[in-house]
Amino acid sequence: MSNIIGYARVSTLEQNAALQVDALTAAGAVRVFTDYASGATDDRPALREALAYLNAGDTFVVWRIDRLGRSVANLIETVNGLAARQVQFRSLTDAIDTSTAGGEFTFHIFAAFAQMERRLISERTLAGLQAARARGRTGGRPTVMTPARLAEAHRMRAEGRTGVHRHHAPGRSCNCGQSPGRH
Repeated sequence: MSNIIGYARVSTLEQNAALQVDALTAAGAVRVFTDYASGATDDRPALREALAYLNAGDTFVVWRIDRLGRSVANLIETVNGLAARQVQFRSLTDAIDTSTAGGEFTFHIFAAFAQMERRLISERTLAGLQAARARGRTGGRPTVMTPARLAEAHRMRAEGRTGVHRHHAPGRSCNCGQSPGRH
């Protein structure tokens, strides 16, 4: 007997997978595996578990194609791996169903568009950061080092005093008689 197995992924714990899970359940998924991780990461335990759970004749369903893979190559590798195991692939919002020749063709086209969209987002982000730097803005946390503190740190370094002995690392104690950070 073949089953429909679903996979949902949201990028952070703050995001809600309910929309995807509801759509997958409505499509007939008897079980839905959910990851809370960026699609760019290799560490997606629920995806590994879902892929291991599948049997020949099953259909693996995602809400949208970009929920499955990190790149076009990764998507194609995953879907080809499914096909080799006689598992079909469906993407609900992209109307992809690899059980047909047209669906397989559509899969490859949508995978390329998904990859292009990720690249465009990355390029826009980098361009925005460059524009901000050109205007004198830098990202990250503001520094707490004043010119006086920097001068003191350089002077201490030149004298061979680095500020903290290794045995004064957080959570460690010693009997040297000096308090941490006073060397």
